[in-house]
Amino acid sequence: LDTLEKWVTEIFSEIPNNGLPKPSFGHLTQPFDTPEFHKLYRVVPIRKVHSLTITWALPPQEQYYRVKPLHYISWLVGHEGKGSVLSFLRKKFWALALYGGNGETGFEQNSTYSIFSISVTLTDEGYKHFYEVWCPAACFSCCSPKGWKDSCVPFCLQVAHVVFQYVKMLQRRGPDQRQVIWEEIQKIEANEFHYQEQTDPVDYVENLCENMQLFQKEDFLTGDQLLFEYKPEV
Repeated sequence: LDTLEKWVTEIFSEIPNNGLPKPSFGHLTQPFDTPEFHKLYRVVPIRKVHSLTITWALPPQEQYYRVKPLHYISWLVGHEGKGSVLSFLRKKFWALALYGGNGETGFEQNSTYSIFSISVTLTDEGYKHFYEVWCPAACFSCCSPKGWKDSCVPFCLQVAHVVFQYVKMLQRRGPDQRQVIWEEIQKIEANEFHYQEQTDPVDYVENLCENMQLFQKEDFLTGDQLLFEYKPEV
């Protein structure tokens, strides 16, 4: 450790500190508020695969790194047990896999915006039912986990609508009654952090340098992995 400290001092001590503030682009709000973003795009893939990806542009979330609200939501969306979106879609033979979240890269999370995406790998049958524009609004009242009935399928239970209605249900019920879920996620992430495999030193240092630009100094080592505070209002 003393040798490493000596190397760092010798190499970086000559770099001048100009006392400049950290650049921020927080004033550039709503970068995706354009007609091009509010559309459905169909892309022909190179390989034979059907995938539906729904993307939301959100206010910047990096300031809430101690709460990690997007990680919490992705956990709920990606749940595969009874009552989940994927469980329902699999019963209909419409989907093979589903995942959602934020990649926490510079493009998906920064001082201007945060991106949250849900991607569904569709079956051939699921591709036929991934989106229907003629769905009557009156039928949406039954689109909740307890109300997903076969009689509604021709009208509102297409893949995209199931995803949107599940997210709407999470929003309506709120996180107040789900602290136990957040605490479960917190314990799992803590275990993964404590028992993680040793990484390449160069990659580890690079990750720490990035964390130094994003987190408080006491969270340089853990800010990108652990959950610290439960705040339902966030």
